[in-house]
Formats: sequence, structure tokens, C-alpha cells
Amino acid sequence: MDGYAVRFTDTFGATEKAPVSLRIGKEAIPVNTGEPLQEGYNAVIMIEDVYERDGQIFIHSPVAPYQHVRTVGEDIVQTELILPENHQIRPVDIGAMLAGGHTTVHVRKRPLFIVIPTGSEIIRPGERIQKGKIIDSNSYMIGSLLNQWGAEYRRIDIVPDEKERLKEEILLSLENSDGVIIIAGTSAGTKDFTPNIVEEIGDIIVHGVSIKPGRPVLLASVKGKPVIGVPGYPVSAYVTFEIFGRMMVNHLLSITTEKKETIRGKVSRPVASTFGQEEFLRVKIGMVNNQYIVTPVGRGAGALMTLQRADGIVRIPPNTELLEAGSTVDVHLMRRKDEIEGTVVCIGSHDNTLDILANQLRKRYPGFSLSSSHVGSMGGLTAIRRGEAHIGGTHLLDEETGQYNIPFIKKILGDRPIVLINLVYRKQGLIVPKGNPKNIISLKDLTRDDIVFINRQRGSGTRLLLDRSLKELGINPQQIEGYDKEEFTHMGVASAVASGVADVGMGILTASIALGLDFVPVADERYDLVFDKNSMSLPQVQALVEIIRTDEEFRQIVQSLGGYDTKDMGNVIYEQDP
Repeated sequence: MDGYAVRFTDTFGATEKAPVSLRIGKEAIPVNTGEPLQEGYNAVIMIEDVYERDGQIFIHSPVAPYQHVRTVGEDIVQTELILPENHQIRPVDIGAMLAGGHTTVHVRKRPLFIVIPTGSEIIRPGERIQKGKIIDSNSYMIGSLLNQWGAEYRRIDIVPDEKERLKEEILLSLENSDGVIIIAGTSAGTKDFTPNIVEEIGDIIVHGVSIKPGRPVLLASVKGKPVIGVPGYPVSAYVTFEIFGRMMVNHLLSITTEKKETIRGKVSRPVASTFGQEEFLRVKIGMVNNQYIVTPVGRGAGALMTLQRADGIVRIPPNTELLEAGSTVDVHLMRRKDEIEGTVVCIGSHDNTLDILANQLRKRYPGFSLSSSHVGSMGGLTAIRRGEAHIGGTHLLDEETGQYNIPFIKKILGDRPIVLINLVYRKQGLIVPKGNPKNIISLKDLTRDDIVFINRQRGSGTRLLLDRSLKELGINPQQIEGYDKEEFTHMGVASAVASGVADVGMGILTASIALGLDFVPVADERYDLVFDKNSMSLPQVQALVEIIRTDEEFRQIVQSLGGYDTKDMGNVIYEQDP
């Protein structure tokens, strides 16, 4: 402390009524924090505790030996252990080592892996995309995982489907690294050369594991070094490398695998699973009515966005064929729990404005996010009734009254307090290729033999609008080729048309504009958000409502997409308090 160094025996007898005086420079030596204590002195009195006058200090209480004095060896004494071996160095450890007199320390070398992307269909990021070509994203994703775990990586250029060329690259890579990661070519196709090559030059330890996705993973040893072959599907590559790659890196660095945070949540809808395989199910999570709601986001091994948007993974045991709706599951988190608890859960009809709204919420309120699951308008109302969502998108037209949404809310949510707020008005119609090459001008054209249709899923407002319109025209849906082929979003429908999978699909004008397609109008409709009134006191929901009602930037971005009318955006359309 800043103050005066004294001999503690000189302070005996000091009281408030009878203070003791000490001469400055003789019995009391001025000292500052961090200075060594002068020989013969053994305590320090804080400067705040003395009264100074005429070259003396006056004290009102005695002090104890070594009061406010740091003794030699108090922190660490020579020969004491500072850090054990296999300890991961933290910032505080660096301070401790330097304070202990060490300027160098032996550390484990970061293992270097060479990542080999393979496949004649693979192209570099930024190259012009042609039909049948796929952008190499896997090698960069795998490399980033290696960096995250403490390893280093070097990516070589894409190796085409040529066996001898791939063999040369593997051998050369092993000479210059601690291990090799081969992407794709691990299955049983005619161009899947990796297993045969590895068998020729080394030992295959495992080829195939009973997990989904990721079954054809390959684990091998070549020249005493690890070689991992991951499947080419992005989700399979990530899942398998997260399991086996992380264990390998941790072993080489002599560190234990950090356990991911786990929560228990309720599954929002039934999930069927393949018997005999452990499935890694990607899910979104939200805190609704003080419980975690777990909603699957998609299952395709090539659907990378389902993994990127996931909040966690549910591991379905191999002996489980069905997760019942409402059943409790363990979720291994991919995001922090506090982020999940700040999420607005939206289940219902899809609209492109929800993505804009999610971005604007995150931009203005970094602690909040919007998670949307597209199950159709009816699915959204059902989710709110079951207490599984804060809000739901809906655009349901009642045939009898001609009203949007309100009749369905009264029927399905009649016993729940809700608020219905308008988001946009939009145009529904037929999405067709640019130039409308098959001259599709009305719903009647969907029955033609040369037309393939792509539909929206059952329960969606778009599907109900289509079925109502077909009924009015006297058209049997079974006359339409592709009527039973379903997509879950307007952009999914537009993508199917743009890629040639279908000639036409039902969707909104904005999706058509986004992909440069043409559009045949069928109806104007109102798209609303149903709010569970009990959730409107939550800060994240309040922030969302504020953006819808007052954020001019959000409104302008929506209008710039085309096909939207925002005249009633943020207005309460209907409110009920049963």
C-alpha cells in the first residue's frame, strides 16, 4: 500500500483518544506500492489512516506485523510447479510463467494435416458454375475445424477422379504432414477410388460406421500416419470429421475432448428414424413457456444449410425407430444456451420477409435472433396452440367468409389469448421459367400432358389457395402431373422451376423475382403473424414487434424485394382474450 513503513512495536498503545506520533524519516518511512520494505521495518500503515503534522504522523490504532506487506515467496517459491505437462496454456498461465522467471517453454507442435478435395465434378470457389458442377466447400470447412481444434492444415488443389493421380497425391502429402484428410470417394461407386488406394499403401482400420449421415467414413493408417476419408456430402463430412477428426487431433495434442453443453427439450413433431443406425438429427431450439422446444430442420446429407442453421444435434439411438411428438430428448448444443434463450421461435408459413426480419433483429439487437421453421400456416397455428412457438406466419383464406386467418384462429386458437399483426400483402401465382416457354397462362394449363408441376406441402396457405382455386374450376388435382411432389418454401418452388425439375409451381411474386423467373398472377393475399399474447412481454418478442412497426429500413428493404405491399405493416388486425 502507499503509506509509511514502521516497526509494529512502535505503534503499541495507539488509540483514538491517545494517538501515537512517529517522526517521518526515522520511525515512519514513506513508501509506495511495490517498493521493497527497508531493513528493520516490518509493517505499513496506509496513508489514508494517518494524520500528518510538523514532520510527524499520528496514528489511532496499533498495527500487526507485516500488515500491508507482501512477503517473498507468498506467490511461488523456487522448485514449485507452475504448470504440469499436457496443460493447455491460458493467458493467466503466461503471466505466471513470466512472473516465475521463465521466458521460454516447451510446447507440443501443432499437427499439420493436408486436406485433399477430390472429384471431377468439383470446382474452386469463385469459378463459373456449370450444370453438374459443385463448389468445393468441404475442404475449407474441414480445414477450419482443424484450426479450431488447434491443428494446422494445408489444402491442395482438387484432384480429379483418376486413381493413379490420387494415389500420388496421398503419398506426397503424407511425406509433408502428420496426416491426410481425403474428401469424397469413400463409398462403393465406380469412381470411389480411396478405399482401394489406401488398402494398397496402408491399413484400413474402419470402413463404414452405422451412423446417419456419414456411413461410408474411412479410417486408416499409412506409413504410420492417420488417414481419414470423409464422405462427399457436406453434412456427412462435417458429422464424421467432428467425431473422428476431433478425437485424432486431441490425441496428438494430448488434450481431452471438451464435452458439448447439453440441454433437455421437447420434440415438436414426430420423427421417424432408420433402425440399426445412430442418427445425428439437426434441430432448432427455442425457449417457449419455460421449456426448450426442439424442431427438426431437415435431414438431407447434402443440405449444408440445415446444419448451418441448426442450434444443436439430437443423437437418435440405433434401436429407436420413432421419436413421438412431445417426447423429451437430449440436445448437444451448437450455440450457447443464452443465445437460444434469446431466440424468437416462429413456426408456420414461409415468407422471404422473415429472413429480412431475422437479419434486422440480429443487427439491431445482437443478443436476440429469429428462428423460423416452415411447416405451413396450419402447422403454425397448431404449434401456437400446443405452446411450441412465440409467433406463426399465416395466410389462410376462409372460403365461406372470404376472410384471411381470423376464422381459422377462432376455430383452432379459440381458447388462447393471441394478437394478429399484419406483415405484408403479397401476390400469389404461377412461377414459370423466364420467357414462359410453355405459354402457361392459367391454372387450367396445369392439366396439360407436357406440364410438370411442383406443389407446396399440405397445410400451407399456398396449398389451400391452390386447392380452393382448382375446386372452383372443377379440376381434379390428380389430373396434374407433380401435384404430389412438395416443397416447403416459396424459394424451394422457385428453385425447382429454375433448375428444370418442374415447369411451373405455385408461389409468391417475390420468389419469382429473386430467381429471375416469370410470374402469372392468381390472387392477392394478406400475410400476418400470429403472436401468442403470453409471449409478448418477452424482450426478444418486444424487439421484433418494434422493428415491424417502426423500423423504416426494414420496411424499405421489404419493398425493394418487389411483390409486397406494406400499407398495414405492424397494424393489429385482430385480438382475442378468451
